[in-house]
Formats: sequence, structure tokens, C-alpha cells
Amino acid sequence: MSSFIRLFASVKAAIVLIIIITIASIVGTLIPQGRSPEEYLLRYGQLAPLFQRLQLTKLYSSFWYLALLFLFSLNLIICTLLRLKPKIKRVFRPHLDFKPSELMALKNSQKIIFSVPMEKVYGQLRSILHSYHYQIKEKKGESSLTLLGRKKMSGYFGADVVHLAILLILIGGLTSGLFSFRMDLALHKGEMATIPHSDFAVRLDAFTTEYYPNGQVKDWKSTLTVVEEEKEVLSKTVEVNHPLKYKKYLFYQSAYGWDWDKADLEIVIRSAEAQGQDKIISVKNGEKVTCDPNLEIHVHRFLPDFVLDENKRPFSRSNEPNNPAAFVEVTREGERIFSGWLFARFPDFGQMHPGKDSPLSLELRNFSASEYSVIHVSRDPGTGFIWAGCIFIMLGLALAFYWTPREIRFLLQSEAGRTALLVAGIASKNKEALEKEIEKIISSLRKKK
Repeated sequence: MSSFIRLFASVKAAIVLIIIITIASIVGTLIPQGRSPEEYLLRYGQLAPLFQRLQLTKLYSSFWYLALLFLFSLNLIICTLLRLKPKIKRVFRPHLDFKPSELMALKNSQKIIFSVPMEKVYGQLRSILHSYHYQIKEKKGESSLTLLGRKKMSGYFGADVVHLAILLILIGGLTSGLFSFRMDLALHKGEMATIPHSDFAVRLDAFTTEYYPNGQVKDWKSTLTVVEEEKEVLSKTVEVNHPLKYKKYLFYQSAYGWDWDKADLEIVIRSAEAQGQDKIISVKNGEKVTCDPNLEIHVHRFLPDFVLDENKRPFSRSNEPNNPAAFVEVTREGERIFSGWLFARFPDFGQMHPGKDSPLSLELRNFSASEYSVIHVSRDPGTGFIWAGCIFIMLGLALAFYWTPREIRFLLQSEAGRTALLVAGIASKNKEALEKEIEKIISSLRKKK
């Protein structure tokens, strides 16, 4: 047990853990978190499966990252407890047996002789120390008296309050990593979705996109209504940084998109046999239409942002219509006469059915899809710990840097009707201010004698 405590009480262990956590956090910042496998494959190629196995794509909730936070918390707790006991003893059970040699060994010590009895000096000294807001502890001997004046003693615990703050933040991080709930809801206007692990649902009543004059997106706004037990209990228009809050759940406006799986397409059919007689066909993605008694058009797939992966397989790089394409098949009396991709931005490009000269040419002229709003739902039980940690860290830093403890030790000795006063002060910071204050106290004492 002692070797275990020594290991985790080591400052070296704390430094090593901090370095590892810092490096891991930097990696988590550089690698986007919580994206789709396709996006990682496109961005990192063959390294993508390795990143996913190492949990680098969900780093902050990974087992090994949470284990590092736990070990650092354990190190911090042990270090704090080992150093806390001497501080508590110093603050609440101070040493009052001052020896003359100990006091005179301190840098700002001095000895003053007063030609009045010790009891009078003692009374005046107590009064002066109270006026400077010192708390006094004393111990009487046969012919001597020790007096300890102290103030701002809570400053000794500044570092410990900072440690407590860090622990609260780590507990918040661990709680968030283990028990937080996050999901994205893609809602069309009028659509309602039940929130998992809750007894209510949310409905999207309206969704608008605002644009700048140059065409760039300025803001998304979604009007959400909370429905509980078939009753509307709350409505609010949410924006990117203005969430709806209900029962510890937060609903943020995250993004928007188009439902390309149900896209409406407009395809132009041109026949080499009947030039100038173009046909415009409206068809939904995934459906078949018959435009002539013997001619069928089937749209198998629509991709808004067509690209090929490393294995030459098509997929959509994003949900934005940057390179829209549809895979279309045309049959006449059951025989395939056209099969290939149609590109809206490249109407002359197509992939013909191998071995056949198609009598048709097709063009993807137009496309559209219903817009939806992406609402990010989160419930994070660790948030309260993190906010409390932030408050305590500010308090601890204020105690450590701006609330410096001061101690003034006095030893009064009676010498043939006179009083010898030995005085020395202790401060970890701003020692010059303490020396000036001691001089003021001694000056006030001399004036009163």
C-alpha cells in the first residue's frame, strides 16, 4: 500500500499524466470527432480504420482517455490529502512554544525593551493587533507570554481549492464521458420525434434559413414545440447559440439539409430517331416511371455530392449539392438500352451500358428535395460539476495569489519590572508589506507606553 501511495503521490507521475492527457487532447482536437465512417475514409484513407479501432474518432468518451482522467484524479486526491494535514494543523492547532533563539533566527525579527510591566504591554498589544484585524492566540508562562497574531489564513488552502476545482472538472468530464446523451434529430416541418430516455417529444413547427446579401448562410431558425402527454407544454425558436432547455435536455440548432433519398428529379430524354422532340420526365429517387408504352425509366440512386472512393465506388462526400448525380436505367420491352450516371453540372457526360449503342441521350436537368432541420439534443450530467469547478478554480487562484497569510509571533518576558518583547513575522509572499506592518504595530505600541 505504501508503494502504491508513493507512486501516486509523486509529482513526476502527475507530470507524465498531464503530458499524456495534453497530447491526447491535441489529437482529439486535430481529428474531427463523431463523424461518419465515409468522411473519415475520404479524409484519412487507409488510416481511417486504425483511427476508429484506437477510438481516436470518439476520443473524449473512449475507455483509455477516461482511464487517464481517473488516474490523474487519483494522483491529485492523494497529493492533496498528504499535504492537507500539515496545513490543517498549522491553521487550527498552531505551535505556541516560541523560543527566543527561534524568533531571532527569522529575518525580520527584533527585540524591544519597554519600561512598563508585561501585563500593560500585553493589553496594549492585543488592542493594536485587533485594530489590524489579526486573530490572536496566546499561551501564558510563569514569567513569559507568547502571542500569535494571524490573518488571511484561508490563503494557505488556495492550492487545495484549485486541486478541488480540477477534481470537480475531471469528475464532470468522467461523468459526461460515461453518462451523457447526445444525438442529432433530422426533422421536417410538422414532424415529431420522441426523445430517448424521456417522457416527451419535440415537434418542428417551422424552419427558416437566413442569408447574407452575398448568398452565404447567416442563420438557421427552428421553432420547436415540446409535447408531453399529448399536450403542448413549451414552444421556442432555437438558433445556433440559443437552445431550448427542458428537463435537463438542451436542443441546439445544429445544421440543415435536404432529404435526397426522396429527391424529385427532372430528366430530359432525347431520341436519335425523333430529334427535336425532347421529353421531360419527373421522377422520384428510387422509383420507376413509364413514359412510353414500352419505355421505363428507373432512378436507382441519387448523390448530391458525387465522388469515388479508393475502390472506385461512388458515394456522397457531403449533403450539399456540389456535384449532383443520378444513376438511371432505361429499359424498352424489358431490354436495357441505357444505364449510367447523369450529372447535373456535366450534362454531356454519361456512362453507357457496355456493348450497346443507346438510341437515347439523357440529361439531369433539375432536382429538388424537401429541407429539414438538424437539431442536436444533449443531456450532460457532468455540466454542473464543470461549472462548479470553474467557480472554485477562480476562488482558489484568488486565495493563492491575493490572500496571502500573515503571522506575527510575539514573546513577552518580564525582566525586573521591565518587559522584553521579541517579535518576528512570517509571510510566504509580499514580505515587505509585512515588515512595514510590523513597524507600524511597534510604533503604535511605543506611543501608548
